Amino acid sequence: QVQLMESGGGLVQPGGSLRLSCAASAKIFSGNVMGWYRQAPGKERELVATITSVGNTNYANYADSVKGRFTISSDLLKNSVYLQMNSLKPEDTAVYYCHIARFGFTYWGQGTQVTVSS
Repeated sequence: QVQLMESGGGLVQPGGSLRLSCAASAKIFSGNVMGWYRQAPGKERELVATITSVGNTNYANYADSVKGRFTISSDLLKNSVYLQMNSLKPEDTAVYYCHIARFGFTYWGQGTQVTVSS
């Protein structure tokens, strides 16, 4: 069982920035997929961004709604994935979940609340 520990959520004004972090309790290997999803009140959980590292190359994928504003990154030595969120909008308000797909199994973090409001 892999535990995921998220941090970095909070309250921010529109146009502000936040950085989410997620650390896994087990080693993350090249080829494993790490990512972030979010769920707003009354809505289904949706993909925000994913990243996988193969050799020295990182492959990232973003939802259209966050392209150009959010950046996903990972550090395999720290078994961690990050989400830098800039130019935040009220519609980014949601619970953000870390997700890892590792050797046929998927794992979720407990979620961290991000609220964008003036």
